[in-house]
Amino acid sequence: MTVILHTLNTSPGSAGFTDCLRVIAAGDALLLMGDGVYGAIADTAAGATLQASGAEIYVLTADTAAAGVSNLIKGANHVDMDGFVALTERFPRQQAWY
Repeated sequence: MTVILHTLNTSPGSAGFTDCLRVIAAGDALLLMGDGVYGAIADTAAGATLQASGAEIYVLTADTAAAGVSNLIKGANHVDMDGFVALTERFPRQQAWY
C-alpha cells in the first residue's frame, strides 16, 4: 500500500475539500492549512468525515491561531513548520489540494 501526505488548503464545502476526502485512505496523512483548518472544527460534519477517514490528521498551528480555531476534532495533531517538513520527509508521495 502506498501512503500519501495530502495538504489541504481549502475550506469545507469547496470542491477541493470534497475531492480530497473522496480519495484519502487509511494510512495516509492529511495536513490542514490555510482555510483547510476549518475542516477540523469539532462537532461539524467536515470534522466527523475527517475522523472517519482513517487518515492521520494534522493542522498547521500558525493557521489555526490565525483563524481563531481552537475547538478541534479529537486526534488532530498540531504541527509547526518543522513538523510540516518532518511530514514531507516521512511521506515521499504528496498531493496538494486547493
